[in-house]
Amino acid sequence: MKTTAISEEAISDHLSRLDRDGFTVLENAIPKELLAELKAALAEIEKEHKFGYRDTAFEGTRTTRIYNLLAYHPAFAKVPVFNGALPLVERMLDPGLQLSSLSAICPSPGQQPQPLHSDSQMIPLPRPHVTIAVNSMWALSDFREENGATRIVPGSHRFDHDPDYHGTHDSICAEMDASSILVWHSTLWHGGGHNKSDARRDGIACYYCAGWIRQQENQQLGIDIERLRTFPRRLQELCGFSVYRGIYGHIDNGDPIELLGRERTSKMVWQASDDSQKI
Repeated sequence: MKTTAISEEAISDHLSRLDRDGFTVLENAIPKELLAELKAALAEIEKEHKFGYRDTAFEGTRTTRIYNLLAYHPAFAKVPVFNGALPLVERMLDPGLQLSSLSAICPSPGQQPQPLHSDSQMIPLPRPHVTIAVNSMWALSDFREENGATRIVPGSHRFDHDPDYHGTHDSICAEMDASSILVWHSTLWHGGGHNKSDARRDGIACYYCAGWIRQQENQQLGIDIERLRTFPRRLQELCGFSVYRGIYGHIDNGDPIELLGRERTSKMVWQASDDSQKI
C-alpha cells in the first residue's frame, strides 16, 4: 500500500504551529486501508493475549494499554515509518532519531482524567531545552471531549518547569477525527481526558527520541530477533540498530544493523576523521 509523503509546504506549516503552540494535528493523514488494518490488528492481539486494564492511576485503571506493539503484529511496523508523519518528526529532531516507544492507549467509559505531565520530565534537563523527543497520537477512533480526547496546555513547551501531577491547570481538548495524528513536543503539558461516553477511545502513541537519548522501550531485547529481521531497514534503524553520528551505539567499531544481516553503510566517526586528513 503506497501512501503520499507529507509535503514540504505542509511540514513548514506544521513546524510553525509546533513552535508556537507545541502541538499540531495532521488531519485525516492515515489512509482508510491502514486505519482498518491497525484496528483489526489491535482487536486481534487483544483477543489473543487478553490484555486488560492497567493498575495505576497514571496508566488508567479503566484503560487498556499495550506496550511494545512491534512485538505482537506486523501491521504495527507501518506506523513508525509512515511517510505521512515521519518526515515532520525528522525535521523536529534529525534523521538519526529513534523510536522510543509504540503503544496502544485505549481508555474505556468511566476512565478519569490523567494527570497533566510532559513526556520528558524524567530527563534531568533545565527547561526550556532543545527538542529531545516528539510524541504522536494516532486516532483510531474519533477523539472528542466526551470520550476523553487528549487535553493540552498550548505553549507550555516553553515553560521553565514541569506540571505538578496533583495541580489544576487550564487546558484545551485536542479533538480530531479518526485517521488524524496529533503531534507534540515532549515538553508540552498534556494528559488523557475523562471518558464520559459509552464507548472506548482507541489510539496508538508513537513516540520518537533523539538518537542520543535512551529509548523508553528496550526494543533490541523486547522484540524477537527473527521478527526484527523482517522489518524494513529504516524501522530496524529506528529500533536502535544504528549508530548515531558515527559513534553512539556502535558494537566493537561496527554497526549493530549487521546483526540483522544488513551491510553497514555509514562510517564511524574516527574513520571519517581519517578520511578528512586525506583531503
